Amino acid sequence: MTEKNLAFVAQGGKSLTAADSFAVVQTELPKPQSHDLIVKVEGFSLNPVDEKRRTSLVDQALILGYDAVGKIVALGDQVQNFSIGERVIYAGTTQRAGSYQRYQAVAANLVAKVNQEAPLNELAALPLVGLTAWELLFERLGFIPEYKANQGQTLLVINGAGGVGSMLTQLANWAGLTVLATASPKNNDWLIDHGVHVAIDYHKDIVEAVHQSGFKQLDAIAALYNPVPYMPAMAELIAPFGQIGTIVKPTAPLDLSALLAKSVSFNFERMFTKTDYNLNVNSTGIILSNLLALYFKGQLSASVTTSLSPINLTNLKTGLTALSAGHQVGKIVLSGNFEK
Repeated sequence: MTEKNLAFVAQGGKSLTAADSFAVVQTELPKPQSHDLIVKVEGFSLNPVDEKRRTSLVDQALILGYDAVGKIVALGDQVQNFSIGERVIYAGTTQRAGSYQRYQAVAANLVAKVNQEAPLNELAALPLVGLTAWELLFERLGFIPEYKANQGQTLLVINGAGGVGSMLTQLANWAGLTVLATASPKNNDWLIDHGVHVAIDYHKDIVEAVHQSGFKQLDAIAALYNPVPYMPAMAELIAPFGQIGTIVKPTAPLDLSALLAKSVSFNFERMFTKTDYNLNVNSTGIILSNLLALYFKGQLSASVTTSLSPINLTNLKTGLTALSAGHQVGKIVLSGNFEK
């Protein structure tokens, strides 16, 4: 490899917006550790965690990015079952530089091979939301990760039209659950297209809407928005011994006392926990392979709504500004060649 590495480096601080916080830098190419792949990045998607991490930086600079598709250009000396030239997808880890760069080092157990041709922008949109949704649904909420294995059970998804929501509703539908989801009414068609059986207007009384849809209590609830204002409704709707899960940090202490009488479990899901604490990390590549299999069978959509090309600073800022507005449906992806 004779190319220099090109990276978009984030500058920290809440006073800076996504549009004025990045610099383009050239660095040396990363060198693989024993179990690493070096990947030439062909595309990455944008996620809310990118902006959350950027605003939390204090006197630091960081290469963000936690979704990627690319081709292997180098291997660590202990890597097996991968070859140079193969295309892979992955979400990486918060412990290393991310995918906002032309070449990235990533551990081999965090990636999955792409064995069929597919649009780069769709492949780049699968990893982070797919891993988060899979872990939440099958590891935190305890459903069976098999086709139609959970028939007769119900799931409510609060904020069903976002990136994780769109993946979660599809996986739940594939696994046989009856899926209810909240969103703005303008997104009802999107919900139905992504596996939702009952679309609920989030502006309205959710308890009343669920009851009017013919459901008294629900087996599980996934809160993909700040759970604090939804706690009373979730406590009323959840069935005894049910499961509630969230991927969002509460903005205030949660009152879980109403869950005691029903013996309800409350779960947090964070995709980076496995790599942050080096626990069950090998499951990451396996889950990604499962997601790819469902995608290529047509049972899972990548839910890309905005595609930007090439990969340059202007398009990165455009995408992050749109994401920061807080009303994104589906995924924003950058793909193509890296340019300054």
